[in-house]
Amino acid sequence: MERIQSQFRKNWQHKLENLGFGYHSLDGLYWDESHYYQFSTEEIDKIESATAELWQMCLEAVDYVIEKNLWDKFSIPEWFRNYIITSWEEDHPSVYGRFDFGFDGKNLKLLEFNADTPTSLYEGSVIQWYWLQEMFPHKDQFNSIHEKLLGCWKHLKNYMNPHHIYFASLTNIEDVTNVEYMRDCASQAGFDTEFIPVQDIGWAEDISEFIAGDRSIMEYIFKLYPYEWILADGFGEKLVKNGFRSQWIEPAWKILLSSKAILPVLWEMYPNHPYLLESYFEPKHLKDFAKKPIYSREGANVILHKNNVPVEENDGVYGKEGFIYQQLFDLPNFNGNYPVIGSWVIGQEPAGIGIRESVHLITNNQSRFVPHLIG
Repeated sequence: MERIQSQFRKNWQHKLENLGFGYHSLDGLYWDESHYYQFSTEEIDKIESATAELWQMCLEAVDYVIEKNLWDKFSIPEWFRNYIITSWEEDHPSVYGRFDFGFDGKNLKLLEFNADTPTSLYEGSVIQWYWLQEMFPHKDQFNSIHEKLLGCWKHLKNYMNPHHIYFASLTNIEDVTNVEYMRDCASQAGFDTEFIPVQDIGWAEDISEFIAGDRSIMEYIFKLYPYEWILADGFGEKLVKNGFRSQWIEPAWKILLSSKAILPVLWEMYPNHPYLLESYFEPKHLKDFAKKPIYSREGANVILHKNNVPVEENDGVYGKEGFIYQQLFDLPNFNGNYPVIGSWVIGQEPAGIGIRESVHLITNNQSRFVPHLIG
């Protein structure tokens, strides 16, 4: 894994905007092609293999959480547990997820799994691919995200009827871009699709149905809106009352995998596994560790400790559900830049990577997206 100097393409902003990528520089530079990361084929094979193995381990972990009745560890209220179990037992479809890895060229470790509402999908799938085609057309990239998304939606079309899906998110440009891209993939697979802002999803109390603005009953809803927010909003009770007449994608069982609480569960199930970092619900003997909220986003409320002394922390509004403690992984330091690899699983398969880079040890919403290639 090397970090190699490059140059911004002439009119790069215009080229990105022509692809519909409008948030390349919203809060400072986000898309950063001043350099790129180069991986060997062996390194990519390792990332791909780890992604496939961890995905299977995570599926085992869902069974484990349900069997061991570990709901309190995930701060799941009693009334929502059967809803999760049903979505799991009925195999409600999952489209995607993103494992975040620390990788120093030798050790590859899972930092967390963005299983419910992963973003950076469009830049990982489309934008960095166009960059590669223009800059290094004879090189390759670990990136079959687009093809696998199309394949996944085509597969789901065999089981989902009617073929009309609502795609919902908040209305900020990043979420809308990611959801519109996912919507385009579903449309190409043959679904009828429609965008709706999350806040416009209605609830008809008299018939216990989710309805759109024209009072159509919404049978399938793809959401870029996390389950923990749905529970906090009071909409979780409506999901239960509705009884799956509206089916939500990602499914409810993904809340278990998107919670940081899955990290100590995985460590308990697979102690000393080479892709896992030691993780617990208490600090135990750890001296160098990351204290992470059970639920949080973009590194909020994460505190890094070295020799039991806090060395970096992010503010935020999370933490009321509790914390987990994960052995600290030393991210590789490229002249003060620290990359984290986001490795996508689409359907059931590894599909490609995107790199987020920060001048901080905690990746946050100011971290830049840097393209990659296979050298």
